[in-house]
Amino acid sequence: MTTEATLPGTSASPTVRGLWSRARGVTLALVLLLVGAVAMAAARSGVRHGELDPRSADPYGSRAVAELLADRGVDTRVVTTLDGARSAAGPDTTLLVAIPDLLTERQQSELRTATASAGGRTVLVAPGGPSVERLAPGVTADPALSPTSALSPDCDLPAARRAGTADTGGLRYSSTDADADTCYRSQRLATLLRIPEAAADGTETGGDTVVLGSSDILRNNRLAEHGNASLALQLLGSRPHLVWYLPSLSDASAPRDERGFFDLLPSGWLWGTLQLFVAAGLAALWRARRFGPLVPENLPVVVRASETVEGRARLYRKANARDRAASALRSATRTRLAPLVGVPVSQAHAPEALLPALSAHLHGDGERSLHALLFGPTPSDDAALVALTDRLDALEREVRRP
Repeated sequence: MTTEATLPGTSASPTVRGLWSRARGVTLALVLLLVGAVAMAAARSGVRHGELDPRSADPYGSRAVAELLADRGVDTRVVTTLDGARSAAGPDTTLLVAIPDLLTERQQSELRTATASAGGRTVLVAPGGPSVERLAPGVTADPALSPTSALSPDCDLPAARRAGTADTGGLRYSSTDADADTCYRSQRLATLLRIPEAAADGTETGGDTVVLGSSDILRNNRLAEHGNASLALQLLGSRPHLVWYLPSLSDASAPRDERGFFDLLPSGWLWGTLQLFVAAGLAALWRARRFGPLVPENLPVVVRASETVEGRARLYRKANARDRAASALRSATRTRLAPLVGVPVSQAHAPEALLPALSAHLHGDGERSLHALLFGPTPSDDAALVALTDRLDALEREVRRP
């Protein structure tokens, strides 16, 4: 049997093993991604519960600081709205902003306006670059964090000198104010700044702003280390009243900024996405096989005709291309039959030249049946394609019979 004649009989049905071989890589990647997401969620769930909340006794809470301040006559009040924080600002009050980065730009500007001339103390806990520039004008944050947590005071601020070494290492800041106290330096940049507030005429109002690079000195699990407790009590206990501002995303009374999706993403995600695109481009260049016109190459090995036919049959089966398969079978059969009945190969595909010669050679089959067999329509299904193959094979055997 000829090579083309065996094509329809080849089984091209996908098997379970073949489907698994194709899908196992994607399936494994999805499973690993799901397991990683579940593991991260389990590891992080509850770890930061009550973070910097003076009512929380969790490791990351700040109840211990509030209790120690209460023993020294300082009352602590928690507020979660901007209106509450602004109305509490005064000369006898310390306003602690626990998470300044949760505030919108307008919230930060309004809070700064309320505290600038109040004459009290404002403590900002680890504000990022954009936040600290609005809440403490003249102060900028360095993008690099302090490599160490425990640092020595190295400044003239009495509270810092009495506390000694403390865990202030985190964000690092610099100030353009010549009167600012720069303490706990890490690589020449301060992790604690105290900036005195000045009135419009240049005189000091008695108030100040303290910028902390880390929240460690306020946490329950770090309060007993080094001079953390001493520094926290001195910074927060300089006035009889402490207002602990925990910004809330549900603060309906505060003005809100209309920010887009990309404004809400941390900068690290944007950089990570850009790096992924660069990596994908480099991988595409690495895997690219040709950069110009195609160059013919000899096969490194000889492939058996049966394997070639099976591969093409699978492609035809996958594309449901019965028309092309039937056309290839009929064309090859006509090409082989033409010389056997005395018709030039150049006219093998012309019905008016091939069919009369073939009918005369067979002495029985009419031109109409031969025309339907060699030039007929596309088979309607796979069974009809197999039947066509059998009939073409039988016709060729009959013509070749001596």
